[in-house]
Amino acid sequence: MTRSLRPDPVLIQALIAGALSFVHLHDLAEAAGQDGWKAWAYPFSVDLLLVAAWRRMRALRAAGAEAHGAWFWFIIALTASLGANIATAGLLDMNHIPAVLRIIVAGWPALAFLGGTLLAHTPAPAGTPEPAPVPAVSADPEPAPDITVDRTPEPAPELPAPAPKAPAVQVPPALIELARKIADTHRATTGAPIDTDTLRTRLNVPAQMAEVIAAQLT
Repeated sequence: MTRSLRPDPVLIQALIAGALSFVHLHDLAEAAGQDGWKAWAYPFSVDLLLVAAWRRMRALRAAGAEAHGAWFWFIIALTASLGANIATAGLLDMNHIPAVLRIIVAGWPALAFLGGTLLAHTPAPAGTPEPAPVPAVSADPEPAPDITVDRTPEPAPELPAPAPKAPAVQVPPALIELARKIADTHRATTGAPIDTDTLRTRLNVPAQMAEVIAAQLT
């Protein structure tokens, strides 16, 4: 039986937020005089710088190195993205963008290019230190002295007799068929096989019988 597909709420939320931020950056760039394909390039530039800074920051932290530079460019990209979202919330007249904001938008490509270049050429964190060399072993080691130990064999301990096996539990075929339907419904609903405790509760049978039924369902 194929496993049912379940959407990830976190991934859906990330896609929605990313799409809204992407459109806000485009609208701001277009209002600042960057028309055509240039307005669509600004969201890619901001988001890629944000992701690159975050990945570099994680790599440096994992290696125990300082990540001040990556943090700086992460804050720059986050400020650009957050500023665009706030600016398009009605705080600015999109038909009359201030000159200062036009200058910032026009100068962003050079700033993003500088940040991306510095992040790409940041020295890679040092790897793990090489292990110390193993001392060479002599080709002709001295033979170990022969030591003879007289030991009287001890008698083997007597093992307890095995416990008698419990009688096999007989399960009616109708109950097996009912359990199979319950297991199929559980898998289709949750995407995971049913466990023995849940099967025992649904069938209202003893634990030993539930284990026998679960073994026949696998």
